[in-house]
Amino acid sequence: MLIGKEQIKYHEKYMREALIEAQKAADIGEVPVGAIAVYNDKIIARGHNLRETKADPTAHAEMIVIRKAAAFIKGWRLTDITLYVTLEPCIMCAGAVVQSRLGKLVYGAKDPKAGVVGSIADVIRTPHLPNNTEVLSGILATECSDLLKIFFSNKRND
Repeated sequence: MLIGKEQIKYHEKYMREALIEAQKAADIGEVPVGAIAVYNDKIIARGHNLRETKADPTAHAEMIVIRKAAAFIKGWRLTDITLYVTLEPCIMCAGAVVQSRLGKLVYGAKDPKAGVVGSIADVIRTPHLPNNTEVLSGILATECSDLLKIFFSNKRND
């Protein structure tokens, strides 16, 4: 999908907010993935990975934000919500996107090992699933990827 410069700037503004969340994760030793939910041009939910902190395999940034967004709108159908996440979602998170009927997913870096929104599979655009989620990828991809590379480089050197 081709988008104009103004749309790119709009999405970059929100992806920078997701990057702030990713940095919060890195600061506490979590894999630096951050996410935010936007509704009517306002951030309604923020989150970052907390898998290690909470000892919870479902505590991915996307899952946390999807739960908060649903609580905010008091419903499970997130058709008017845009989720910004710094890394391409895994199968669990992509499944939550489908089940929540999320309106739009915008992600930064591709995940060639576990990403299922175009990398190793495309769960969100599987024809028989109940969803019409619009997907936009590559927004601030370099910044999102660099944060992950630095984190894992530091982990290897510890």
